[in-house]
Amino acid sequence: MNFNAITIRDIAKELKLSVSTVSKALRDSHEISEKTKKLVLEYARENNYRPNPIAQSLKQGLSKSIGIVVSTIENQFFSQVINGIESVAYSQGYNVIITQTHESYDLEVKNVGHLTHRSVDGLLISLSTETKDIEHLQKLHRQGLPIVFFDRVTNEIETHKVIADNYNGGYHATRHLIESGFKRIAHITSPPNISITKERLAGYNQALADAGIQLPENYIKYCPHGGRDISEIENALNELLSMNPKPDAIFTTSDRITTTTLFLINKMGIKIPDEIALAGYTNTTLADVLNPPLTTVSQPGFEIGQKATEMLLSLITSKRPVTEFETAVLPTQLLVRKSSIKK
Repeated sequence: MNFNAITIRDIAKELKLSVSTVSKALRDSHEISEKTKKLVLEYARENNYRPNPIAQSLKQGLSKSIGIVVSTIENQFFSQVINGIESVAYSQGYNVIITQTHESYDLEVKNVGHLTHRSVDGLLISLSTETKDIEHLQKLHRQGLPIVFFDRVTNEIETHKVIADNYNGGYHATRHLIESGFKRIAHITSPPNISITKERLAGYNQALADAGIQLPENYIKYCPHGGRDISEIENALNELLSMNPKPDAIFTTSDRITTTTLFLINKMGIKIPDEIALAGYTNTTLADVLNPPLTTVSQPGFEIGQKATEMLLSLITSKRPVTEFETAVLPTQLLVRKSSIKK
């Protein structure tokens, strides 16, 4: 079934008016008589006329659309970010186009290319775990496309960025485990090239140093694709549990890694926290009902999306070149539950 929306030309033909007259009447121009305006508006309303946003954007030089690039929308954190983005974008008359990289650099490049071919006015992006070369973004930045990074960011492009306080998130989660009586705290995290890995790892290391705890380097395990493949987490966990002495606690640093680690430990029949404690990052609303309830660092996903969109729209609508940029750091929150508390 085809839906054929009527156009200004259709209205003009039906009412035996010029296209110019109809266009001006719809815009409430003073050049058109009230009688003609009423005739045109009533016909447009009765026949469900809607302005063509593409045609309007061509006249205005704006598409009124912004592109979004995330790893996957099934991730609770990114779902919350997108909700925040939409809350601001829609209120300002912008549409959003959402794409997923599934942690693939090649797909990120393709998605960014697709969005720019759709003539988006700006781009909001969280880099994939595979992304090391950002020339595809640098080229667009040099050409003047407004870009704002969030969550996983880069320092190679001078623009606005929005992140959670990853350092303090890592620090407080690790310090909590130490204060709960755990000393051999392992760390399962994303690949070392991405910003969130570095920031959360720095917090973890500082908490250990402040407590005078030194651990072997192999207590830190990296998942090359952020745990997208469950075998990455499984291998990391098996290596940790085969150590002598093995860890008495694990700090994990993403939704996927955290919840999968909990699942695997339960599957192995290892009791949490009696045999090994667990604290991690996750924005899942199910953390309270997991077995056991999971101690997590929660990020303000919705607020990150709002702030990033406000920053992007300020770049899009600026009448002058923007030369001063901000990295907004929003606070995280440690939510302590049974998975990290000794009985």
